[in-house]
Amino acid sequence: MTSSSTPEAFWCADIDPEQEPYKILIKRDRLVDETRDNRVIKIKAYYPIDHPSTELPVILWSHGLGGSVDGASFLSRFLASHGFIVIHMQHPGTDSSLWEGKDGHPWDIIRKTHIPRSASLARFEDVPFVLNHLPRWMQDHPDIGDIADLETLGMSGHSFGAMTTEVMAGMQFPDKNDTLKQYKEPRFTAGILYSPVPMEHLTNAPPEEIYGPITLPLFHMTGTEDEFPIEGWSYERRLTIYKNSVHSQRHLLITNGADHMVYNGSRGKLGDNPNREKHEEIIKITALCYWEATLKKNEVAHDWLTGEGFQAYLGTEGRYENTPKNS
Repeated sequence: MTSSSTPEAFWCADIDPEQEPYKILIKRDRLVDETRDNRVIKIKAYYPIDHPSTELPVILWSHGLGGSVDGASFLSRFLASHGFIVIHMQHPGTDSSLWEGKDGHPWDIIRKTHIPRSASLARFEDVPFVLNHLPRWMQDHPDIGDIADLETLGMSGHSFGAMTTEVMAGMQFPDKNDTLKQYKEPRFTAGILYSPVPMEHLTNAPPEEIYGPITLPLFHMTGTEDEFPIEGWSYERRLTIYKNSVHSQRHLLITNGADHMVYNGSRGKLGDNPNREKHEEIIKITALCYWEATLKKNEVAHDWLTGEGFQAYLGTEGRYENTPKNS
């Protein structure tokens, strides 16, 4: 990849993906939902110190199946160091508790585990629960609360966490009676889907009915090697959400050779990826500039993404497109 010298390329293409301009700290905690049998939601917050702004946007992160709050640290550290607060949440029942302490590789254990519909629905309740409790939690932790802007929120996640983000964005999902229902969370400004997950296999409804209600602006990220770890489907199946969420301002990045686990910063059962550092760089730069454009209303970042700058930065490493929402 090479940086363009044209004005459209601006600083996004010139940022060093290995540098963290502001020192970051990490705080772990637990939130207890007394209304759901004292369900414990672990959280892990990444935040900068000595940053000049006292109104930093807050981004939530939802992990994939079998994951935890410790995934994607390479990305959240980077974003926090550039002036965002990133809060990871852990979803009991679909987290690392599925395989911890059990014999065998986590992926093999997860493949054999039945995930009930109730576990998915509980995830969707975790997000508004965390949002509802963040103001009080921020008061109890003023080192974060004094710099957080809880009126400017982003939602993101990897794999199952991407599906969680899709649901928060307005995607319909079948309830325990297989009736499509919307669980949209209106407090989010924008979202990022790392390895989007379709769900037509759970319902006979047409794609336009499932994804049409999505209205939140979304960035869809996948790669040509981003196969589904359990089902074995190819990455093309992930594109159905992008194609059918026609009422959402959406962006799409398909990185050549990027696989499923690169977005989580781990490998699972995948072999070594010789382009891992390059792909992580693309993920970091793309996410940073998208959040700058949507959460901080940075017009230069927006123009760089939607103009010629971003594709010039990518070069032959990937394909990008953006599609405005239908009126």
